[in-house]
Amino acid sequence: MVIASGRNARQVASIAEKLVERLKAQTGQPARIEGKETGDWVLIDTDDVIVHVFRPEVRDFYQLEKMWMPADALRSATLDRMRTDHAVDTARKTQN
Repeated sequence: MVIASGRNARQVASIAEKLVERLKAQTGQPARIEGKETGDWVLIDTDDVIVHVFRPEVRDFYQLEKMWMPADALRSATLDRMRTDHAVDTARKTQN
């Protein structure tokens, strides 16, 4: 997922339009685009990557970055939970 901002609705729409043009030129595959008419939040779906282009106020309002945990943080949290679970299991076994 890619999250980007433009300074205003016109710039957001232009960024999205140019990105879709370049993707098609490089890959030959069309990307699906939504929201270009308003320019507040444009979503581009390339199948492999989702791109969000926002006006700053809209990006601040939705705060997508807070909804998604980076992969490294997720891996770290998963490993920590596994270590804790293992420690609890080991403690239970030694008590019995």
